[in-house]
Amino acid sequence: MNKLSLYSLTLSFISLMLFWVVMSGFFDAVHLTMGVLSVAGVIAVNYKLKAYRFFHDDMADMKELRLLRAVYYFFWMIYQIFTAGFHVVKVILQPGLPTKLSIVRFKVNLPSSHAKMILGNSITLTPGTLTVDIQGDYFIVHALDESSYAGIISDEMPREVLKLFEKDERSVISDVEIITKN
Repeated sequence: MNKLSLYSLTLSFISLMLFWVVMSGFFDAVHLTMGVLSVAGVIAVNYKLKAYRFFHDDMADMKELRLLRAVYYFFWMIYQIFTAGFHVVKVILQPGLPTKLSIVRFKVNLPSSHAKMILGNSITLTPGTLTVDIQGDYFIVHALDESSYAGIISDEMPREVLKLFEKDERSVISDVEIITKN
């Protein structure tokens, strides 16, 4: 079974407790105690799951993640969600606006399955796009229109995900194929 490092344990506990406090909105002893018990339970189950490798490149712990870059990525992602959300609202409120539903297929060169998972979830969190499938290095994404997938094929979002794990600046996206519904 994989050892759980003190760094990873502390980072997990703090982030899960912060999430608990923000979501519950209560700061009394009963709610904080329930939060600590819930977080401890989640960490215990996670520790048991770490005994298994689901992908050959699973990260042993969070040491590979660049923590300061993750904070930047969080706020960058919030901005992307709001920007895309306003675009979707504009499309909904102006029905005459042309939409070209598209399926975008592309290959990524990311360092781990965790990086691919973060990219897939980031795409899905952004209104107007949905990660339909990930097979190996290939992604299939459904998009509302061209501006919905522009940040993906321009390599902006994939490069931001890469920066979470590496300092290198390199291209992440290749073999882009766009299928548009007429």
